[in-house]
Amino acid sequence: MKRTSRRRWRQGISDERGGARFNFIIIVLLIAVGGYSLYQYAPIAYQAYRYKDYMQEIVNKAAFPPGQSASWVETQLRAGTGDSPLPPNTIVQAQNVNGHIEARVQWTRPVTLPGYVYQYRFDHTARSSGFINP
Repeated sequence: MKRTSRRRWRQGISDERGGARFNFIIIVLLIAVGGYSLYQYAPIAYQAYRYKDYMQEIVNKAAFPPGQSASWVETQLRAGTGDSPLPPNTIVQAQNVNGHIEARVQWTRPVTLPGYVYQYRFDHTARSSGFINP
């Protein structure tokens, strides 16, 4: 049976010092990068989520009496929700299809992440739940 002297055991520990500190710094950096990325991405994703709901509300309003035209829907969707303006590259299309109003909105917005610029693409089609009443 081999015995390790106390001096050798302490020497082995001193060789390992700083390893935990380095791991801690790496973990803190990863959490910081993840938090910053979320801070940049979350507002744009939340705006897209709210805009989808707004789109559905507008097409449903247009479909029920007194009934609105497709151009009214486009105007309302271009005006946006008021929380934050739509990007200038927004494409809005609205049309009557089989007694329903359909609106499609597309836009791209850059999201700056550490070392990378992500292009958030929004492409959603909302269809009225009721038939158009003349």
